[in-house]
Amino acid sequence: MRRSISLLALCCFSALASANQATTPIAIVIHGGAGTINKSQMTEAQEQAYHATLKHAVDTGYAVLEKGGSSVDAVTAAVLIMEDSPLFNAGKGAVYTYDEGHELDASIMRGDNLMAGAASGLTHVKNPVLLARAVMEKSEHVMLSGAGAEQFAKEQGLELVENSYFDTEFRYEALKKAKQSMQKVPHQAQNYRLTAPWQAEWNMGTVGAVAMDRSGLLTAATSTGGMTAKRYGRIGDAPIIGAGNFADNASCAVSATGHGEFFIRYRVASDICARVKYQGISADKAADQVIQQELAKVGGTGGVILIDHKGKVGWSFNTEGMYRAKKTEGEATITEIFKESSAK
Repeated sequence: MRRSISLLALCCFSALASANQATTPIAIVIHGGAGTINKSQMTEAQEQAYHATLKHAVDTGYAVLEKGGSSVDAVTAAVLIMEDSPLFNAGKGAVYTYDEGHELDASIMRGDNLMAGAASGLTHVKNPVLLARAVMEKSEHVMLSGAGAEQFAKEQGLELVENSYFDTEFRYEALKKAKQSMQKVPHQAQNYRLTAPWQAEWNMGTVGAVAMDRSGLLTAATSTGGMTAKRYGRIGDAPIIGAGNFADNASCAVSATGHGEFFIRYRVASDICARVKYQGISADKAADQVIQQELAKVGGTGGVILIDHKGKVGWSFNTEGMYRAKKTEGEATITEIFKESSAK
């Protein structure tokens, strides 16, 4: 009799677990940077190229989820496509440093056990997101930087390339314009980038992805080439857990893009999730509070993408546009660029 009751309980538990898994929504949201995106200055071919690449990236990530794969694999797959595209300030299209090279950063975090990995100051790792993931899964550390990070990448068998691999004509032209702009201000400002009349589009293009898989696991990943004409080994928010990237199954997953110094100081990604977790408000509302109010009032520009612990997706940005796309279960893929919806 006791054995029959145990078997019945086990069957009921299994059925309940299967039902919960079947009803857990899968979803993925990606971004390719936020900033001054002027529709009048973008050709139809350029706009189509961005929409096509965003769609390819988000659909690739969603395909992983649809086949029962993890959100870790899904965000990795989506970010890889954007890192390999010259359209974005990550991987192949990374911006130039002041010394005419490239230094790349990335991070990834999973929301069940809060494991995270990050890498910064990379000059030869073809896909920084893969190194960030290797740090998370195959080391006892959270962040590695510079030569040490690249030594670890080599030991993990990741592909290394010449720094010139990341070169693009568009980013080099942006560097030249940035240097010309810096020459118009006092020497100290040139060095520290305090008052130079900077153009947001020169830095735009940081990429990121957040996803929820069938088990309910939230994961966030962010990758960037940083800031045009950056000096002194400057590191932005993208590889900093809690600033440009954060995931917690109890609240939400967030990937950020924008002026990194503000996102670091205002711990943007973790603040949004903390508001969801401790105030009980929606992720959309929390994101708007941080992006549209806290950051906007101090001049911090940028945006975030997010998924909450129930699978609801969203984004918020205080710039003229943000390259973005989303795919949720049962819905068509949506890609958008400008503040006013231009869904494809």
